[in-house]
Amino acid sequence: MSTYRLNNLLAPRSVALVGASARPVSVGRAVLENVRKAQFKGRFGLVNPRHAEIGGMAAVKSLDALDFVPELVVITAPAREIPGIIDQAGRRGTAGALIVSAGLGHGPGSLHEAAIAAAGKYGMRLIGPNCLGIMMPGVSLNASFAAHMPGAGSLALISQSGAIAAGMVDWAAQRGVGFSGIVSIGDQIDVDIADLLDYFAMDHKTRAILLYIESIKDARKFMSAARAAARVKPVVVVKSGRMAQGAKAAATHTGALAGADAVYDAAFRRAGVLRVSDLRELFDCAETLGRVESPTGKRLAILTNGGGIGVLAVDRLVELGGIPATLSAEAREKLDAALPPTWSGANPVDIVGDADAARYAAALEVLLADRDNDAVLVLNVQTAIASAAEIAATVTELVGKYRKEHSRWAKPVLAAWVGADQQIIQALSGAGVPNYPTEDDAVRGFMHLVRHREVVEELSQVPPAMPDTFVPDARGAREIVTAAIADGREWLEPVEIKNLLEAYDIAMVPTYAAADVEQAVGYANEIFAQGGTVVLKIMSRDITHKSDVGGVVLNLTTPDAVRGAAANILARAKKLRPEARIGGVIVQAMVVKAKARELILGLADDPTFGTVVVFGRGGTAVEIINDKALALPPLDLQLARDLIDRTRVSRLLKAYRDVPAVKQDAVAMVLVKLAQMAADIPEIREFDINPLLADETGVTAVDARVAVGPPQRKFAGSGPANFAVRAYPSQWERRLKLKDDWRIFARPMRPEDEPTIHEFLRHVTPHDLRLRFFAPMKEFTHEFIARLTQLDYARAMAFIAFDEATGEMVGVVRLHSDSIYESGEYAILLRSDLKGRGLGWALMQLIINYAKSEGLKVISGDVLKENTVMLEMCRQLGFEVKPDPAEPDICDVKLTL
Repeated sequence: MSTYRLNNLLAPRSVALVGASARPVSVGRAVLENVRKAQFKGRFGLVNPRHAEIGGMAAVKSLDALDFVPELVVITAPAREIPGIIDQAGRRGTAGALIVSAGLGHGPGSLHEAAIAAAGKYGMRLIGPNCLGIMMPGVSLNASFAAHMPGAGSLALISQSGAIAAGMVDWAAQRGVGFSGIVSIGDQIDVDIADLLDYFAMDHKTRAILLYIESIKDARKFMSAARAAARVKPVVVVKSGRMAQGAKAAATHTGALAGADAVYDAAFRRAGVLRVSDLRELFDCAETLGRVESPTGKRLAILTNGGGIGVLAVDRLVELGGIPATLSAEAREKLDAALPPTWSGANPVDIVGDADAARYAAALEVLLADRDNDAVLVLNVQTAIASAAEIAATVTELVGKYRKEHSRWAKPVLAAWVGADQQIIQALSGAGVPNYPTEDDAVRGFMHLVRHREVVEELSQVPPAMPDTFVPDARGAREIVTAAIADGREWLEPVEIKNLLEAYDIAMVPTYAAADVEQAVGYANEIFAQGGTVVLKIMSRDITHKSDVGGVVLNLTTPDAVRGAAANILARAKKLRPEARIGGVIVQAMVVKAKARELILGLADDPTFGTVVVFGRGGTAVEIINDKALALPPLDLQLARDLIDRTRVSRLLKAYRDVPAVKQDAVAMVLVKLAQMAADIPEIREFDINPLLADETGVTAVDARVAVGPPQRKFAGSGPANFAVRAYPSQWERRLKLKDDWRIFARPMRPEDEPTIHEFLRHVTPHDLRLRFFAPMKEFTHEFIARLTQLDYARAMAFIAFDEATGEMVGVVRLHSDSIYESGEYAILLRSDLKGRGLGWALMQLIINYAKSEGLKVISGDVLKENTVMLEMCRQLGFEVKPDPAEPDICDVKLTL
């Protein structure tokens, strides 16, 4: 999350190249020529101890010999020299280095470690090593060995592959697509994907961010940065290694289902990142996102001179979840008047193969004015009758005029000229019209825009409130797990699993552990006495899947049947798995629900993203059916519903024929509870409930397996160390007693607090709102409040205070950390009619204590000079108060922790 000094590296005012070579065919020489060709406007110097001149440019022997201090040092020197070069640059005050060279190695004693240590002494930032370099058209800097320099534009590309970055530059040159920046990150010795996401998310020149990823090192940092960036602009990723499987063999069904790529897919979805499958689709995304804004809906109108290609476009649109726009009566009437009677009369608007530029213009004008569509796709199949180039010129002129008249409210217009020559492509691209080689590519481009809008909406949704009745016995559940680990066991026993599920209010069939045949008969008699039937299962820590050894017998109705079945199960297991430890048999009540659906729910452990929640169709053939979806915890009800909806079995949860629908949210609540269990008990490594029977009465777990072990700290910082997304920090809930015995309940803000915030703001005067936001605030939109309430708790915290007697919200205080998590900026707002009762003081102390617990070193804030009450409270709390040198009406306040 560190943007510290990145502006110095990516928009430097001065650059030095260390290691430029006199050899014409070398990386150092290529970088030198690229910097010169790009005509970098700042100061530029060469450092080479063996050559006084390279390519007609003077060089000095060392950085110390330069007559200026370079903000950025670009290093193409041999690996062994790099730590010394960084140390020398740091002593001079250089902000950072771009290490193009490879060969630094890894591990203790390596040049890699030495370079980090040298940079750390001076707070320098490092990009690379082993990278293509950086290309920043906005500042005319091409510090790379790529073959071309991209033009200026609004796309940022962050790539783990230098070859992919170079390929994007070549493609962009052909299509007239420009970039705000291209960064090849190489081995990510310091600056990583998350840092650059933070940087480009705040860069006003960047409209969309493209990522090429091979692997992620710090999942929590990536998730926090990606979620923050995706809220404000499209983030598109292509990841290689889609077919790779998890690094370890899974012991449970859920573990087997949670392959590595499926987890990455779940992470990208949770972060609001748009995933594409290959470079061609990434190019299409760049084509679309680099030119137009997302539409307000997904109704697409299609204008074409070929009926077949129009129908293909509609087919693909529907397949991808778009909606073919319906023509309004007014639009149809106008088209009837402007077009020959042979036109299609519907969408796609087929204006027939002999359509010329004038006919295209007449139809396009009608579609642009029609409010029953959200975007227009113009298709052209070249014919000998009308000039495709003339049609393209007319379309671009009309689109330009339309955009000028409608400004930011203009709907997107996309194009596909099949078989178009480069001149037509350049004409469309030059006019800012996204264009594609086929109708399929164009429709996908449109759906990328739609998906981004949907992502932003999803990230700002207010999830439903959790039922107040769900209060798990986390302490009791933790005791079950820790006792098993202390006993040296890796798996919980069946009765322990039943007790664990009961602690989280998840129903399971009556379950008993019988050490021998006669004990099994005794437990079975208890079930028979209640009118039930019995199922027996082998009980062994070493037999993962019971059915593999015939270890499950169903529908037992008599003691003799139980006796015989138990004896057979034990004998068969000993014969087929003589090495396995056999603990006896599990005796369960047989649940017969003819119309119940068999589901699988569970937790798996991923080496990169930690705990993952799995949901899908259950049963013994679960891996073969492979109907599953994954999500990163924590979950709320809406996220759980989304997880369920991504599977085919979700359709069976609805009513059909004589089968009633599954009880509303019964399955979703189990998923939420499992996610909470994973947060409370990080010792749980894997968890299978298979099957979970679901019907109109609710859900019941029939069988489950739980793997446990000492907790593994995957992620630094507070919150569950096994979660890539920080969970709701319930440990920070506080009850406060203020003046006159006023009792306050303060807790971290939650997404579902949005309605509460709106109500609270009705009790704050315009004057107090101006003091808080530094400007008059007449309206608070859903989007504005959603940004305040949608916290990931990794970089921001807000405490919301309630009057315990009335339940009304009375105040809020928030803290947002800086990019290197050393300091945080606070803000506070109280109900205007409740000021002066000690609430502000209490909330400020709470946020200060939180900042200390997170390891922050400084809390700061901006306060209007006229806000004398806040300034006085800051002084009493120990803040240093100083006038802002740039803003005469503002005071800077700072507290060293």
